[in-house]
Amino acid sequence: MRTLRSVSLPERLAAEFSRLAARTGRSKTDIVKDSLGLYLWEPRSRAVPKRLMRRAKRTGVTAEDDVFRAVL
Repeated sequence: MRTLRSVSLPERLAAEFSRLAARTGRSKTDIVKDSLGLYLWEPRSRAVPKRLMRRAKRTGVTAEDDVFRAVL
């Protein structure tokens, strides 16, 4: 299922956006989908190391050598 959304952009940003689409040969829709996906992914990806570090400390992994020993 797809949802249609409208976005209002300042004229300068809209012009730059149009130039990007033309220069790359990509549709504006694809650029927006990819950009939004990256924007939403960034905070989640920054949280991963914090969660992993907490979990590692609970299991006694405190240094890089501990990780290699556990994996190998």
